[in-house]
Amino acid sequence: DYELCEEWEHLYPVPREDLINLHREHLLHLLEMGDMEKALQLLQRIEDPGICLAISEQSLDKHPNLAASHFLADYLTAHFYVNLTTARRNEIQALYMGSKVLLTLPELSRVNYFHLSSRPLLMLEQLLMNMKVDWVTVTVQTLHQLLAGQEIGFTVEDIDNLLSKYAEKALNFPFALKEKRS
Repeated sequence: DYELCEEWEHLYPVPREDLINLHREHLLHLLEMGDMEKALQLLQRIEDPGICLAISEQSLDKHPNLAASHFLADYLTAHFYVNLTTARRNEIQALYMGSKVLLTLPELSRVNYFHLSSRPLLMLEQLLMNMKVDWVTVTVQTLHQLLAGQEIGFTVEDIDNLLSKYAEKALNFPFALKEKRS
């Protein structure tokens, strides 16, 4: 049905908003089906960059699944970086990093942290609080790699400060040791 609508679009004038809605729904359908190749082809077929940007941003704002969010954040950063405001750019890059971190976690555990996908630093803190040390190691390595040369609202120093804070808390003993008396 989407392809038929796309053919009609070439034959008859379609209002811009209807065109955006059509392509957005088609894109979301392809992404939900896991067909990233066809989704990319759809975006490449759209000749107007303004419409393509609107479709991509609106699709991302619909909070699709993890793989779709990762795909859209990557696409927007790669193709429309200069067209985005600094705040929106930081938001999209944070979502990209958060989704990348989520993809490194065991599949069954991803659902527990998906709501934090746009806040990777908070996700790291949650992993620390949940004592997921192995996952924290992979998360920190992933974030260090992704943060190289990026500005998204937090830095490697923020990660190090968070780790130091929780390391200090781990060494705090809430009770005083008593001396042994003979």
